[in-house]
Amino acid sequence: MRVTAKGEYASQAVLHLALQYPEVVTIQEIASRHHIPLKYLEQILLELKRGGVLESRRGVKGGYLLARAPAKISVGEVLRIVDGAFAESSCTHSAERLGTVCVEGESCGLKAMWGDVQVAVEKILFATSLEDVRRRTLSGRVASFEMAKFGELKAK
Repeated sequence: MRVTAKGEYASQAVLHLALQYPEVVTIQEIASRHHIPLKYLEQILLELKRGGVLESRRGVKGGYLLARAPAKISVGEVLRIVDGAFAESSCTHSAERLGTVCVEGESCGLKAMWGDVQVAVEKILFATSLEDVRRRTLSGRVASFEMAKFGELKAK
């Protein structure tokens, strides 16, 4: 599976919103923090809003927020909205895209194996919530802070 730049940006944006949940965050803040081109981010956030992942608020204190709690939104849902069906091995769709047919036919072991990989990846993505990713991020920050603090103490 290959995640597109759009999928990567969408993931970064929704993680940022999960870390701020339930606060409203400006699109400028997300774009600036993650170095995402503003116009491109606008398109991505609108898709996520149409897909039911985000809500928007107008006005001076306007911006975006998650439409549901981070535990109720999966990474797979976000990627499916912005990227559509997940990318598969070229041999899986060789007849449709390339006009070629696998010489091994439908019984090709590689084709079956790539299908298994695809199913496993989707299982992980749809089983992983934004809350799971948020917790991993926050635990990494705590560990980084503790390591930095330990380094300061050791230097004294």
